[in-house]
Amino acid sequence: MSIIVLIKALIEAFGTSRLSLLGWSKSVSRTINKLTDRKIQSFKTAGRQSDGGGLYVRVSTTGAKTFSFRWTFDGNITETSLGPYPAVSLATARIQAAEFRSQLAAGQNPSNTEAPIESAPTFKDAAEVFLESIEKGFKNEKHRAQWRMTLGPAYCKPLLQMKVDAISMSHILPILQPIWLTKAETAYRLRGRIERVLDFARVKGWRTGENPARWRGNLDTILPSTHKIRNINHFEALAYEDLPAFFAELNGRIGIGAKALQIAILCASRTSEITGARWAEFDLDDQKKWTIPAHRMKREVTHIVPLAPQALAILNELKSLQISEFVFPGLRPNRPISQLTMLTLVKEMGLNVTVHGFRSTFTDWIAEATEFNPALADFALAHGLSNKTTAAYRRLTAVEKRRGMMEAWADYCFSMIDESAGNK
Repeated sequence: MSIIVLIKALIEAFGTSRLSLLGWSKSVSRTINKLTDRKIQSFKTAGRQSDGGGLYVRVSTTGAKTFSFRWTFDGNITETSLGPYPAVSLATARIQAAEFRSQLAAGQNPSNTEAPIESAPTFKDAAEVFLESIEKGFKNEKHRAQWRMTLGPAYCKPLLQMKVDAISMSHILPILQPIWLTKAETAYRLRGRIERVLDFARVKGWRTGENPARWRGNLDTILPSTHKIRNINHFEALAYEDLPAFFAELNGRIGIGAKALQIAILCASRTSEITGARWAEFDLDDQKKWTIPAHRMKREVTHIVPLAPQALAILNELKSLQISEFVFPGLRPNRPISQLTMLTLVKEMGLNVTVHGFRSTFTDWIAEATEFNPALADFALAHGLSNKTTAAYRRLTAVEKRRGMMEAWADYCFSMIDESAGNK
């Protein structure tokens, strides 16, 4: 009798409480389930980490993590992948490993047998199980509610009572198409969330084959790209052709709000990044950069902004008048300008756009009027990569490449100002 079968028999016979009296419970718990999500996330060195009972986490040289199960049968050692972490959760990997151990205990070789597949649940039930597995990662209740709303009757009513293994593209398209252009941001997120539920179902063994909600090489052949539409609908943006004229008018405005908006545009920054900016974050002399700490960034990764000469000139002017730790101080003592200061100014200047929309203007200019790599624009916007360590490293190493791009952007913003100055 194997040790695993013996332990199972003891648990069934005595229960865990009586096993603890026999001194078994601690040794059993140490045999398997050694890892936690926190430990897995902390692994940086390439190698293999054991969860016990044949389950391992393999860490590649790039930092990617994959679950695997390793066993010996008839003297042969075999190892099989259970999928990448965190797409495959620790709990899911443990379930699969337990199934393999059961097969071994029954004298079966897992490589020659198929793990028992549960009857496919409905989309509603699969979504519920999926959400329970990821909800601890949500930052707030609002985020949790948004996921549940979009995966519920509001948008997914036709899918709710369908078995997940029966869902195809023909069921997903009627849900996405009516809102794809009119509610582009919502449609974009909805598609991604349906995709994740169906990926979860595949990992659980509830469905096989391609994911019908996948975008690349699938829905992108049928639906138009929503990149520009999402930016315009969600954050109304100024056409990049009209930006130099707007910036020339903005340059003629006085006041802290005008200076803040200029820096926001020149640095392609979010409103919160501007309003919370402190002088301690800036190196205006040597490295000519703005380092925004992780706790102030949307994706909680430190972001470095190389400062163009025009941005440096504005900031040096403000520095000479410094009255607060904040770069853009408000009316109240030691408080920054409000979130509405820049937006109010934009509306006063007659534009029906948002401050955030200028980030879209920047992206469009990069994509349509320059030869710069669009990936650099993503770094400039501090858009997230799935791996935070990789994201932080790549942003750091791309600073000087981005410097040339941000200087070209500043030249474009000031182009009408420079022309008018040259004509005087």
